[in-house]
Amino acid sequence: MPTSPSPDQLVGILRDTVVALVRRDGPDLSARQLGVFLTCYLQDGAHTVRGLAADLNVSKPAITRALDRLGELDLARRKIDPADRRSVLVQRTLKGSAFLRDLRNIMADASGTGRRMSHALHDAPRRVVNG
Repeated sequence: MPTSPSPDQLVGILRDTVVALVRRDGPDLSARQLGVFLTCYLQDGAHTVRGLAADLNVSKPAITRALDRLGELDLARRKIDPADRRSVLVQRTLKGSAFLRDLRNIMADASGTGRRMSHALHDAPRRVVNG
């Protein structure tokens, strides 16, 4: 029966994924931009600036700045909601779907490395720093 990854394993996977994203060709996303991107691509339903701000508990201008960058990279685009012209919808793009697929592959690769890294962390002597 498969076991859930430990917190150390998850942190190792996150680290390896972020390092792989930074090392690859092309721009990398900030944590906020990645959070907005993943929310749009992994949660079903229509996404609005207002809704994303509420979901992520950040301001609407912060979402707008993240969407500006995602739009520059063609990872997401904004469109005026035809039903309510005051509302802005966030749409997925083909390039964004390809980025998500790449991210999944990077994470799958990192999950093997993350497990090995976690064992190394667990077996390493622990040093306590007072401060």
